[in-house]
Amino acid sequence: MDKKLVIRYFMLIVGVFIMSLGISLSIKATLGTSPISCVPAVLSIAFPWTVGEFTILFNVLLVLFQMILLRKVTLSQIAQMAICILFGYMTDFNLYLLNFLNPTDYISQWILCIISCFVLAFGLTIEVKSDIAMLPGDGAVVAIAEVLNKDFGKVKPFFDLTIVSIGVVLALLFLGHLEGVREGTIFAAIVVGFIIQFYNKIFGYKIDAYLVD
Repeated sequence: MDKKLVIRYFMLIVGVFIMSLGISLSIKATLGTSPISCVPAVLSIAFPWTVGEFTILFNVLLVLFQMILLRKVTLSQIAQMAICILFGYMTDFNLYLLNFLNPTDYISQWILCIISCFVLAFGLTIEVKSDIAMLPGDGAVVAIAEVLNKDFGKVKPFFDLTIVSIGVVLALLFLGHLEGVREGTIFAAIVVGFIIQFYNKIFGYKIDAYLVD
């Protein structure tokens, strides 16, 4: 197998692991997770399944949504299924490792929330640079953009807003209050993209140059 292809697969696994670590840190901060994880986070509080298990279920549904929307099954969608299973179990594993983290004051919660955004953005950068597969959330945005003939960047904010709205409704319906989706969710939705741009300026182009050469 080509050495650089092996490196790409390694980057994908590392990227997914770091992303799951970022999500786990945001969960421990208890200020709300990133948009794509807020629904599993809310449901894991309301029902006796783990965040990772609901993450797998939610992402599988997103892949099925793509299949229905595009009216076809692709290798990319199958790859997304595998990635979401890996992502779900890695999230539970990282939550187990971070069991000792339990911030009690608002400032500590925000510090942990901010750290989680930097970690999540780092993982996303590595995962995207691997150019092997994408998470179902991004795959769903790509599918919607293709059907509507719109740019990915224009569809993404509306997709995230929809997911957050679903998270809010589920929290109020099953918990009676906002938990799993809060101010940290909005913060992550705003800043993670900018942090990714920062990482791309710092080292992203170097990864691209190495993998292309």
